[in-house]
Amino acid sequence: MKKGIRSFIAASVFAAASASMAVSAAEPNEQVRSLVDSYKKSSGAQSFSAEEGRKFFNSKRTHSVKKEERSCTTCHTTDPRQPGKTIVGKVIEPLAPSVNKERFTDPEKIEKWFKRNCTWVLERECTPREKGDYITYMMSL
Repeated sequence: MKKGIRSFIAASVFAAASASMAVSAAEPNEQVRSLVDSYKKSSGAQSFSAEEGRKFFNSKRTHSVKKEERSCTTCHTTDPRQPGKTIVGKVIEPLAPSVNKERFTDPEKIEKWFKRNCTWVLERECTPREKGDYITYMMSL
């Protein structure tokens, strides 16, 4: 076989393998789309930003009383596709729906965890805009 043909075949095989390894962004179910739409309506946003969600996820804040630094990454790591750990050492499954199909499928769980985690990190509940950007970021991974 000629060198040119071998190179072409090798490049084609590599391209096909690379394409099959790519993970597409997750698509929320109808209930979650409805929840995100309610965030749009509440916030007045036309759309949400994965980049703003990424910034929010990585932002560090200092707790007003305990003076400790907190962020989403405190427990979830800087890569939401990886498992994290609570402050007491309990393993947390990855946040990104691309690797954890259970994430962002149940609106009640979404709201429960936003309330708990936003209160811990921000000392307040998240705004609808923050929630929409956050979910958009997670769905983009």
